[in-house]
Amino acid sequence: MTPIPVVAIVGRPNVGKSTLFNRLVGRRKAIIHNEPGVTRDRHYATGRWKGRTFILADTGGLEPGAKTGLPAMVLAQVRRAVQEAALIVFVVDAREGVLPLDLEIARLLRRIAKASIVLVPNKVDRAAQGDLLVPEFSRLGFAEVVPVSAEHGLGVAELADLIVDALPSGVDETEETAVRVAVVGRPNVGKSSLVNRILGQERVIVSEQPGTTRDVIDTPFSYQDTNYVLIDTAGLRSRAKVQWPLEGFSALRTLRAIERCDVVLIVLDGPDGVTEQDAKIAAYVQKAGCGSILVVNKWDLAPRGPEAHQHLTVMIRDRLRHLDYAPIAFVSALTGFGVTPLFSLLTAVATSRSRRVPTHEINTLIGEAVRKHPPPSGGNREIRFRYATQAAGPPPTFLLVVSDPQKVPASYRRYLVNQLRGAYGFVGTPIRLVLRAKRA
Repeated sequence: MTPIPVVAIVGRPNVGKSTLFNRLVGRRKAIIHNEPGVTRDRHYATGRWKGRTFILADTGGLEPGAKTGLPAMVLAQVRRAVQEAALIVFVVDAREGVLPLDLEIARLLRRIAKASIVLVPNKVDRAAQGDLLVPEFSRLGFAEVVPVSAEHGLGVAELADLIVDALPSGVDETEETAVRVAVVGRPNVGKSSLVNRILGQERVIVSEQPGTTRDVIDTPFSYQDTNYVLIDTAGLRSRAKVQWPLEGFSALRTLRAIERCDVVLIVLDGPDGVTEQDAKIAAYVQKAGCGSILVVNKWDLAPRGPEAHQHLTVMIRDRLRHLDYAPIAFVSALTGFGVTPLFSLLTAVATSRSRRVPTHEINTLIGEAVRKHPPPSGGNREIRFRYATQAAGPPPTFLLVVSDPQKVPASYRRYLVNQLRGAYGFVGTPIRLVLRAKRA
C-alpha cells in the first residue's frame, strides 16, 4: 500500500506554525502559546481536503546553526520531517518581513529537501496585504507564495487547495484501523526512550532533563501486519508541582490522549518502585476505560534475581490494586530487554478490550454465578438477577437487570466482574457493570 503523503510545516520559532497546523487539521491539536519554541518534537495529525488525505507534521522552531542542546535536537527532528515529507510548508512572519534566520532556513531547505516547498507568510491582516507581500518574500527563492492568517483563516483554503494539488497521485488513502497506544508516566521514567526503542529510531527527543516532552506526539507505524499509532506524552506530575502554565497545558493534553487510546503503557521506574503519583495515573487510566499494561522500565538498574522480581511484583499489585487485571512487563528501554514481547501483550489487551460475548452466554454465566454464590438479601426480599447482556464496548460493558440494583453491594459486583474475567479473560481491560431495575 502506498503510504499517505506527509506535509511538513517548518519555520523559525514563533511564526505561527502550530496555529496553521491546527487550522488545517480543523481542531486545536498543537499547544499554542506565546513563548517561542513551544513545539519541540514532530507531531502528526490527519488532514483531509477535497477528498484527499494527507498527514500534517508540525515541527519545532528551526535554528539552522544549532550545534548543541535542545535547539540541536530540534534541528535533527526537523531534518527528519523534511526528509520524509512529500511537500514542505515554510512559514514566515508577514509582519516582520524577511529576517536573516529566514534566509538561513531557506538555504538549508534547498540543500536537504527533495520535496516541493510552499512559502507561507503568516499573520496577514487583510486579503489586499497578501498581494503586496509576494514581491518581498519572493527573494527567498520559492515560486509558490501563499499569504495567510492562520489565526483568522484568511487564505487557508487557498493553501489547502495548493497542498492537495501538489501531492503525489495514486495514493491509497484507505484509513486502516490501528491500535492506539499511549505511553504515560511520571517525568523522567523513560517514556521517550521506550518510544524510541519500540520504533527503532530517534523519533522523539530524549534528554536527561525532566520535562523534555511537553506535548502529545503521535507516530503511526506497523509491526507484523498490525497497524499502531504510538503516542508519547508529557510526564504527569502531581498538581502541586506543576509550576508553569505551559506544563499545565501539556498535562491536559496527556490526559486527553489517554481518553482516546485503546491501550496505555503505564511506565514505572524500576529502581524507584511505585509512587503515589503512579497510583493516581493508573487510576485515571482505569477511569478512562483504556486497556493497561504496567511497564517496569530501567530493569537493567534494578536488583536482579527472582526474589527482586517477586518483591516488585507484590509491591505493584499491592499499591495498584485497582489495576490488578493489567499485565506487568519488565523492560529496559536502554538495552532493549523485554521490549519486543510488549507487542504480544498489546495484541492481547486490544483484543480483550473489543471482545463481544453473546447474550445467551452472558445470561448462562451470570445465572450460574448467582446460583453458586447468591447475593446478600436486600432486607426481607431476595435480590433477583433477571437478565444480562453486553450492552457496549470498548471497554466491555455489561447490563444486568436486577430486582433492586441499589442493594447489590460493591463486593458482589466485584465478584461478578471476576466471574466474567475468569471465563473470558479480558486481559488488561477494565470491565464495567451497569445494574438496572426491571421496568414496570
